[in-house]
Amino acid sequence: MRQAGATGALAWGASGLAAGEGLQDRPATAATAPTTAPKTESQAAEKYAHPPGVFINRPLTQVSKMAGALLDDMEGRNSDFFFNEASPRSGLVRDRAPVVGRSLSRVASIAATGFGLSALCIAAKYNYLRPLDCEQRVEKTLAFLLEECPHEHGFLYHFIDIDSGQRLFGSELSSIDTALLLCGVLHCRQYFTGNTRIEALATTFYRRIDWQWMMNGGSTLSMGWLPDQGFLKNRWDIYSELTTMYLLAIGSPTHPVPPEAWESVQRPVVSYGGIDYISGAAPLFIHQYPQAWCDYRNQRDRHANYFTNSIAATRAHQLWCLVQGQKYPWIDQDMWGISASDSRQGYRVWGGPPSIGPLDGTLVPCAAAGSLVFLPAECSHVLLTMRERFGDKLYGRYGFADAFQPKAGWYGDDVIGIDVGIGMLMAENLRSGFVWDCFMKNREIAHAMREVAFHPDPDANTQVL
Repeated sequence: MRQAGATGALAWGASGLAAGEGLQDRPATAATAPTTAPKTESQAAEKYAHPPGVFINRPLTQVSKMAGALLDDMEGRNSDFFFNEASPRSGLVRDRAPVVGRSLSRVASIAATGFGLSALCIAAKYNYLRPLDCEQRVEKTLAFLLEECPHEHGFLYHFIDIDSGQRLFGSELSSIDTALLLCGVLHCRQYFTGNTRIEALATTFYRRIDWQWMMNGGSTLSMGWLPDQGFLKNRWDIYSELTTMYLLAIGSPTHPVPPEAWESVQRPVVSYGGIDYISGAAPLFIHQYPQAWCDYRNQRDRHANYFTNSIAATRAHQLWCLVQGQKYPWIDQDMWGISASDSRQGYRVWGGPPSIGPLDGTLVPCAAAGSLVFLPAECSHVLLTMRERFGDKLYGRYGFADAFQPKAGWYGDDVIGIDVGIGMLMAENLRSGFVWDCFMKNREIAHAMREVAFHPDPDANTQVL
């Protein structure tokens, strides 16, 4: 019943769109002709054709005062994670840390470190931490990354030792994780402008990355490289969290890749519940990470407005979650969101649509937190509901635990750096646009967006209906 109600609302909205957008001149018989059998949801949606990213139900942007207070508190706790769970010597951030107790893990993640650098900018701006402590930590981190951390052609290994920077677990030299790290580096370059050492270290770090090498003779970037095997077979060639990485590569001041690489990425269209949007078959985070730093609002390239496309993806995910609620009744309009996360059986890459992974009703707070800018009222309400219903079992010193399964009474033992990070950055972008405003001042990004033909989108405010 819950899913049927949600679908019914969507179908009604589409009819309203047809009448309101001058589509009423279509033959009346198309809407009233009798059928021998009820139409399926997808068949009904076909009547209301629209390009990817254009859909129904305008996002509600009003955030309640209670939800706003929660986001402020969450960001403060997130700041503590990125400061406390980083090495004072290297600045590298742990991949994860326990919700309760001290972490002795030596496993750092370069992606978490990228989020952590941006977190230090936020913490300094709002005095979640002492601004001087944040600035000194940023300077120390950038110096270590540039002068001591092992690299190949400027790229860093995915998982590294928190003090030495040495490769762990035989992990790959990662193009996407290096890009996420670079986003944080460039955010710091803009926020701490005037600190000439931070500016110089950040610029030199960017200039060292050889994006042409990572192309490995192809038209798209390789996913990575291993010392004993060479380049990985898989490439970043299907729409995912890759967009800002490509802008960084195209905008490189020293080793740029051609703008044609942007066009070489496949952009498949997913249809779900009458909503069409560009996406790979992957969890929701692929629509969140590239937009944590890069501001795609009110502009588009030859293919899409990627901001409204992510709104569509989040709306489809919300609807998909309501369908999951038929099996797991605690999932409803007040509490939804499943993205790659911890589980009772270990780390899982799961989500949808389409359904991915061994779903068991586990909910993941960063799914909603990372989409705060796309569906502000709905996602902030989800976080507030989770906090109110489960209290300290779910929400602790660093914010939300990574995941939980209400029926089993299971609450994750850890927080994960990249999941903490995406929620923190998107909360701040919703509240002030601060991360976007800083990052978009980087001249290399502006240059790259011109190279791939981004231009103002006059229809940006009418696409979200």
